[in-house]
Amino acid sequence: MLIKNGKVYTMTGKIYDNGCISIENGRIKALGENIEPLEGEEIIDAKGGWILPGIIDAHSHIGAIEANMGFEGSDINEMTDPITPQLRALDAVNPMDEAFQKAIKGGITSVMTGPGSANVMGGQFVAMKTYGKCIDQMVIKAPAAVKVAFGENPKRVYNGKGKMPSTRMATAALLRQTLLEAKNYKEKKERALEKGEFFEANLKMESLIPVMEKQIPLKAHAHRADDILTAIRIAKEFDLWMTLDHCTEGHLIAEHIKASGFNAIVGPTMSFNSKIELTNKSFTTPAELIKAGVKVAIMTDHPVIEQQYLPVCAGLAVKEGLSLEDGLKAITINAAEIANIADRVGSLEVGKDADIAIFDGNPMEVFTKTLYTIIDGNIVYDITNQ
Repeated sequence: MLIKNGKVYTMTGKIYDNGCISIENGRIKALGENIEPLEGEEIIDAKGGWILPGIIDAHSHIGAIEANMGFEGSDINEMTDPITPQLRALDAVNPMDEAFQKAIKGGITSVMTGPGSANVMGGQFVAMKTYGKCIDQMVIKAPAAVKVAFGENPKRVYNGKGKMPSTRMATAALLRQTLLEAKNYKEKKERALEKGEFFEANLKMESLIPVMEKQIPLKAHAHRADDILTAIRIAKEFDLWMTLDHCTEGHLIAEHIKASGFNAIVGPTMSFNSKIELTNKSFTTPAELIKAGVKVAIMTDHPVIEQQYLPVCAGLAVKEGLSLEDGLKAITINAAEIANIADRVGSLEVGKDADIAIFDGNPMEVFTKTLYTIIDGNIVYDITNQ
C-alpha cells in the first residue's frame, strides 16, 4: 500500500508537507516526499489531508464496560476485595463492544484499557489495538500496568461495606502492606529457586513481581494534589515505576511531579465536575505540566468521555494554552511512550506498525472528519464506504 498527497506528521519532529508512506507486511516501509508506487500496489490519495500515527488513549475502560449493556456488560470493578492485582483486563474486555467501531471511526488505533478505581489495587491493564475479534490477537502488551487508586473512590466503596479502607490513611496502609508482602514474596521465591526447593505460587503476589522488578508501572488513579503526592511517596518508598493518571490537580504541584520523574495522563476533563476531587479540573493542566517539564498524555477515561472524542479533548487543551505540537503528541507519541509501547506505535517511522489515521484537516477540531483508519497495514475504516 502507498499513501500519498497528504501532510505527514511523523511525531518525530519531521513533517512532510506533501508526503508519502509506503506500507509492506503491516509495517511502515518508507516515508518521504516522492515515493513511486510499485506495480499493482494499492494507492490511497489523502487529498491534502493530515496523515498521523493512529491516535492512542493511555487510559480507557473500553470493552470492560460495554455500551448498552448495563450490569451484564460491566466488568470494570470487582468490588468485593480492595486488593485484587491478579485480575486481568485481558479476561474482561469484549472486542465486540460497539465502542470499538466508534473509536476506529475516530482514528483511535490503540488503547490502554483495564479495571476501574473502586479498589486500592484493581488489576492489570492491557495495551491493545482497537480492531479485531480475538483480544489475544489485538494485544500489544499484557500486562501493561497494575491499577492502584487513591482518594474518594476506594474509601467510598468500602466505607459502604463497613470495611477497610474508609480513609485515605487506610488506602495508603493497605497498598504499603501489599507491596511489602510482594517484596518479601519475591525474595522468598528467589531463595527457594536458588536452592531448588518447592515454592507455592500465589497469584496475587505473582502479578506484582513485574511491578517490583520495574518491568511495568503502577497506574495510579489520583485526582487531588495530596493524593498525587501520596502516590509518589509510596512509589519512591518501594522504588517503583508509576504513572500519574487523572492528575487533575497536577498543575497545583507541577514542580513536585517534575521532581518525581513520573509521567502524567491527564483527564477526563471534558466532563461534569461530579465530585469534590474535581473542583479544580481544568484544560490548562496539560500545558502547565508540560511547561514544568512533565511528559503528558491526554485521556478520555472512556466511557466517561466516549473514546472517539479523544482528539477533541486534546483540542480543548490546545485552546487553553497547549501548543499544537504538544496537543498531537499527547494523543500519539507521548501516550505510546508513557504506555511503554512506543517501539511499535505512536509515531510514523520505518519498521513501526502501520497504524495510521488520515483526516481531512486537524483532528483536534470538531468539524474534521476521519477519512481512513489503518491498523497493521489494513484499512479498517474508509469514509467512502460508509
